[in-house]
Amino acid sequence: MSLLFRDIGGRSPTPAGSVVCIGAFDGLHRGHQALIGRARARARERGLPLVGLSFEPLPREFFMAAEPPPRLSLPAAKLAGLRELGVDVIGFLRFNAAMVAMPAEVFVRRVLVAKLQAREVWVGPDFRFGHRRGGDLALLQRMGHELGFITQALPLVAEAGERVSSTAVRAALAAADFERAAALLGRPYTIAGKVGRGQQLGRTLGYPTANLRFGGKRPPLQGIFATRVHGIGAQPMPSVSSLGTRPTVQGKAPWLEVHVFDFAGDLYGRRIEVEFVAKLRDEIRFDDLPALIVQMDRDAAEARAILTAGPIEHFLPTEALRP
Repeated sequence: MSLLFRDIGGRSPTPAGSVVCIGAFDGLHRGHQALIGRARARARERGLPLVGLSFEPLPREFFMAAEPPPRLSLPAAKLAGLRELGVDVIGFLRFNAAMVAMPAEVFVRRVLVAKLQAREVWVGPDFRFGHRRGGDLALLQRMGHELGFITQALPLVAEAGERVSSTAVRAALAAADFERAAALLGRPYTIAGKVGRGQQLGRTLGYPTANLRFGGKRPPLQGIFATRVHGIGAQPMPSVSSLGTRPTVQGKAPWLEVHVFDFAGDLYGRRIEVEFVAKLRDEIRFDDLPALIVQMDRDAAEARAILTAGPIEHFLPTEALRP
């Protein structure tokens, strides 16, 4: 089990030194995996713990609080993914006003040196940090020479001529291009979480659902989807899912509601992972519940047809990124 810390102060979790990789790690796409993999190899070579350093909330979420950017993975999923990728110590530093005001040089001295005793630091090629984004690779290399660590930047990772990035994944998901998203991620796009109790309206409409909250974050896609659910049985189970604000019943916060075909068990409190296969339509408001039921029947039939129309080529979810 990896150690998690949230604050700059306090005792060093790596007093004998560490190899540190830094990033937002939203989605843990192939670029993130390459960065972590290289840093992990160096940490093992040097006999040092690997530190994955990130921020929660993400900086863009802090600066764009009124209209935050879509989030690919929730903090719990990011934490689990980093652990499975072999990160020994995980830092989710609180990104707040104090962090915003901290000069890059102070961040290096207080976090990388005093807190983590860094011997190597690994970042992406365009990494910027500190007050007004004043820190970059050159500053890290210059200060490292003075303070006793080296800094390496991983070259860009590309897929079919496009840079692998969280932005590219978000664009693919917004366009419902799940094949492209999977190529960038190295696995299908999934949302995982613990099933909670909803309004239980779906049960009265003939479509009981397993409900996942999105943790107050903004999801990267909305609509009605053909999906597969992992974590119930030995094989993924076909399903139809709605991700949105449920306008017909005057919902507000985004929910993921999953109806698993031909399943009658109790999923409350279970952790499941929902794989997105195809988008059926956008979320719309219906005048009444009977009209909604008619459309739900159509959605379920279409999802079944998609999911049973022979094998669909897709990347299987990896244990490395399963919460």
